[in-house]
Amino acid sequence: MKKIIIVTGASSGMGVSFASQLAQESADFSKSYDPRTKDLASDEIWIVARRSDRLEETKRRIESEAEKNGGQYPTVRCVPLDISGKNGANELKNLLDAENSKADGGIRINVLVNNAGFGTYGEFADTDTNREMEMVDLDCTSLTGITGFSLPYMGRGGRIINTASLASFMPLGNFAVYGACKAYVLSFSVAIAAELKPKGISVTALCPGPVSTEFANVASRGARPKVRHGKDPEKTVEHCIKKSRKGKLYSMWAFKWKFKAAASRFIGRYAGAWFTFKYCKRPSN
Repeated sequence: MKKIIIVTGASSGMGVSFASQLAQESADFSKSYDPRTKDLASDEIWIVARRSDRLEETKRRIESEAEKNGGQYPTVRCVPLDISGKNGANELKNLLDAENSKADGGIRINVLVNNAGFGTYGEFADTDTNREMEMVDLDCTSLTGITGFSLPYMGRGGRIINTASLASFMPLGNFAVYGACKAYVLSFSVAIAAELKPKGISVTALCPGPVSTEFANVASRGARPKVRHGKDPEKTVEHCIKKSRKGKLYSMWAFKWKFKAAASRFIGRYAGAWFTFKYCKRPSN
């Protein structure tokens, strides 16, 4: 049986960190004397994104780390694919089904990381509606489909990590659709965590605040090149992977993020939306 890790959005930011650190984790598992832990080592890691050149950079990084650190790293497989929407999710399903049919004993997905996604800044009435719908396709529809299509290939000890956001805890003015998308991701993650627990499959929702990635540049269409007060993506991902190994439902590395998530319970949803609309302006071209 071929055991694999899948990381979407692996061409930049936290996706690169997930791919690198999960490859290292797999190599560490392979050294274990405990057969239960050793069985969690993977043969391949599939890194999925649209930009093939950036995927190749991620692959070179992992292979360089393998040479430096030693150990039995999984083979890196670049999957240049637009996974957006129903069609994109089905494209990945077709790859999984094809691989399962030709692999000796089929395939098993050890770890699935649904990290692909983007946001848009600005008042909803002023943003590109088609762009907002594309966000829903990727952040919600694709994540749902890929999770559903992956589950038949997962078993006890399998792990799912879904990248949600601190924005998932409250409606946000000037960030309306993104906040709604991530609220969906969080709610979906919690629900399937309860359903999958008896099967031995854990689900972890990563709910970070600002992280130093390309996110702001994409969301603002270049008006804000860098995320303000962004935290280290490597540490954010490292914390998430540790939580995932322990079967924890949530991952929020920074104390400030945990505090804001807890405080959101005491703020009315409309009040939160109004305040962020009035005082948290987000630039956009």
